Amino acid sequence: MPYNVEIEKRIDKIISSWPYLQKRKMFGGICYLFKGNMCFGIYKDYLIVRTGPDLSITLLKEKYVVPMDITGKAMKGWVMVQEQGFSSSIKLSNWLQIGKEYAASLPPK
Repeated sequence: MPYNVEIEKRIDKIISSWPYLQKRKMFGGICYLFKGNMCFGIYKDYLIVRTGPDLSITLLKEKYVVPMDITGKAMKGWVMVQEQGFSSSIKLSNWLQIGKEYAASLPPK
């Protein structure tokens, strides 16, 4: 199943003025990078967000949030959010901001 292009359009609208972001096709989806570090993306109908290991533990307790597991082994520091978890532009923007802030905390690549 290809990634959901409608989610891509929603993301692109929100981040259109954010500097230092790049978009790349990866693992059958789209991934966004901030200064070379992956921060969020789309896998099938899921929003994937890089949160860091500590925050991911907390966020996994929220409704519509599951571990990022696309290979059979969950990736630490990442979460997958079902569409209901980012139904509004504000919710989506909040998730994107989490990913961007974590990526900004890493050294540029």
